[in-house]
Amino acid sequence: MIQQLTYQAPEDAERLPLFFRYELANARTEYLPHQHPWGQVIFVKCNVLEMQVEGERLLTPPNLPIWVPPNHQHACYNHKAASFRTLNITADACQGFPDRACLLRVSPVVHAIIEECAARDMRVPQTEQDLRLCEVLIDQLRVAERQQSYLPSTDDKTLAPVLQALEQNPADNTTLAQWAQRVFTTERTLSRRCQALLGISFSEWRQRLRFLHAVSLLERGKSVQDVALDLGYSSASALIVMFQQQSGTTPERYRHRSGI
Repeated sequence: MIQQLTYQAPEDAERLPLFFRYELANARTEYLPHQHPWGQVIFVKCNVLEMQVEGERLLTPPNLPIWVPPNHQHACYNHKAASFRTLNITADACQGFPDRACLLRVSPVVHAIIEECAARDMRVPQTEQDLRLCEVLIDQLRVAERQQSYLPSTDDKTLAPVLQALEQNPADNTTLAQWAQRVFTTERTLSRRCQALLGISFSEWRQRLRFLHAVSLLERGKSVQDVALDLGYSSASALIVMFQQQSGTTPERYRHRSGI
């Protein structure tokens, strides 16, 4: 059963230049569509977050935050229990941020500041030191590399059925040439559609899909070997290579860092 929640903002939210929220959401929890006059940077501490912002679907793994501009309607759903850190920024301070929702590839400095604030349960900066710390945080977020979606999608009649089939079965090792035959086109044409419509190659898209599933499986307590087999890899080493390419760390280090 899905638990549906209504977003409740602090009473003085509109008078604050910025404020933090720290939340733990149960598995299968949905925040119903809402919007507010401030921007949000949402960090998910574990598991994968799925959001709809102004009708656009965004998926993000842990430590790749989502930016939601002011007055953009959004909703989110988490399949598994997830921990959130949310930075809320008054509209006046959102200059320099993207005009549309996206993912932000932030520096380790950003993660360090967010974790420091969370460790102290700081909701609103009060001291001069904390105000300066938050100024650094916002400056770092403004210059962060922007990515429209970690796992882009399309409704293209040729490519969409391929992506939908893979989402249902990430372990499917069907090659691009074989998929092209199934949807009555050529491998070259399908490859070009991937690059044009998704902004990444077919192999990169499939790797990202498997990474998202790997994160979820690891957080369920599965071994690296079992995760590899579940995702269609012939060995744990192949999974480890993919995981490092996507996250910069190994599955075991990720598990330890996340406290799994």
